[in-house]
Amino acid sequence: MSVGTIHGVGLGPGDPDLMTVRAHRLLREARYVAYFRKAGRTGQARKIIKGLLRDDVVEYPMEYPVTTEIALTDPEYNRRLSGFYADCAAHLLKLAQSGKDVVVVSEGDPFFYGSFMHIYERVRDQVPVQVVPAVTGMSAAWSATGEPITWGDDILTVLMATLSEAELSKRMKSTDALVVMKIGRNIGKVCAALKAAGKFDDAWLVEYASMPEQTVQKLSAAQGRAVPYFSIIIVHGQGRRP
Repeated sequence: MSVGTIHGVGLGPGDPDLMTVRAHRLLREARYVAYFRKAGRTGQARKIIKGLLRDDVVEYPMEYPVTTEIALTDPEYNRRLSGFYADCAAHLLKLAQSGKDVVVVSEGDPFFYGSFMHIYERVRDQVPVQVVPAVTGMSAAWSATGEPITWGDDILTVLMATLSEAELSKRMKSTDALVVMKIGRNIGKVCAALKAAGKFDDAWLVEYASMPEQTVQKLSAAQGRAVPYFSIIIVHGQGRRP
């Protein structure tokens, strides 16, 4: 029996029109489709592919056992997620080893802070795996501001808002252009770090980049309110140009 392939397919930032031709083709043809989601939710990836799947598709929703209920530093967080990814990988391996191709969809790009990476590491040496890259959420965010993110020799730094305020501030000070992701409840810490780095007044907040709910505003205008998970902070570089 021939072995199937696991396809890690990036869907892009949210707008189905920004999906690659290859991703679209694989989804149209897929008999088995897997996607991540929070328990009890449809999941953003599943929303993006609505209407693309064949009538006889077999879906495999992979529901996170924990998201924000436990601190990232708690050993229980990693223990639960490790078991979850192992179970998901085992299921996908079983399908592929029985000769079935499986499409695992990811928001954004599969190799850019995506959950698919944890599956990839567990299956890559056992069955064929193909990764389909995609437009990242940060690309959509800086495009939404209407300004280039980097000029000339600008250095671009991508930071996770889950870092400590001191670490955020240190790295913000040493870069020209900046992207901050995974903001959510960390918005206060990020704002404080930007102020310490002297970059707060230049920062933009983009929510739901490329999605119908998209908003774009200076970060200073959003102070004092909560921001959604799909939020990205942008500071544009101002480097060399002809």
